[in-house]
Amino acid sequence: VLICNKILFRLPTGNPMVAPMENSSLLRSVALMALAMSLIPGGDTAGKWLTSRMDVSPFFVAWTRFALGALFFLPFSGLRREELRLLVDWRLVLRALFIVGGVSSILTALRTEGIATVFGAFFIGPVLSYAASALLLREKVGLGRSLLLLAGFAGVLLVVRPGFGMTPGTGFALLAGVFYGSYLTASRWLRDRARPRALLLSQLAVGAVALTPAGLAAMPDAAAPWPALGILVMISALASMLGNLLLIFAYRGAEASRLAPLVYFQLIAATLLGVLVFGELPDRLALIGLGVLLLSGFGSLALRR
Repeated sequence: VLICNKILFRLPTGNPMVAPMENSSLLRSVALMALAMSLIPGGDTAGKWLTSRMDVSPFFVAWTRFALGALFFLPFSGLRREELRLLVDWRLVLRALFIVGGVSSILTALRTEGIATVFGAFFIGPVLSYAASALLLREKVGLGRSLLLLAGFAGVLLVVRPGFGMTPGTGFALLAGVFYGSYLTASRWLRDRARPRALLLSQLAVGAVALTPAGLAAMPDAAAPWPALGILVMISALASMLGNLLLIFAYRGAEASRLAPLVYFQLIAATLLGVLVFGELPDRLALIGLGVLLLSGFGSLALRR
């Protein structure tokens, strides 16, 4: 966190009383962002243990993540009566279904693939979102950032290696990235439609409802090791929900453009969790691809500065 603050975030040097306050606010936001980007892969680590080691259906894990997340987040959402209509707004429902597809796909991929590999393939999402936002939302694009995102795409190809031993699991990870890129584009489209907390609650509630039939059909039977299974389900849901909640608080204290590249911290956290929990170390090409993705993300921040 301190390295990111010193190297990446140059604070204005004006009023000597204002700068320390801005510095403190930014440090808190960076710390929250880093924690959030660790919690989200942490939730997926629990999900991988459930699907790969305990043979639990990805749809059950995804359903419990959305349902429990909605229940736990509701007291923090500050939901207003007039915002209930958001739950049936077709635009917000579409946005929520994108993230439902992303979560279901990434949990399916984690059943057979390493966490770092899955997250590397998943990060095709920001590249697709950048292109879609330019084409559909008419957002401005720059040559430098476009080249960096193409480099990020090359990093994804090094991780996935299509046509050279690509597995169905990495295919699902790419599909998750496509869903996530669509979700990011929809989030930009609807950023003024509702409060961030209301948007988060809507996607959790819609996801819970949409996945209920598949989740109930895939529920483990009574012979399953429910105490351990229940604990992992809670970790999966709470880590994911808390990660998204901390994102909201992080963006309150700093500009989104400053914090956005820290999304790539998920790659570092995912790699470390894969090694520590499952003993999965990506091969040399995959590690190079992950490094290219990280350089692409942080290079984008330097250009925006």
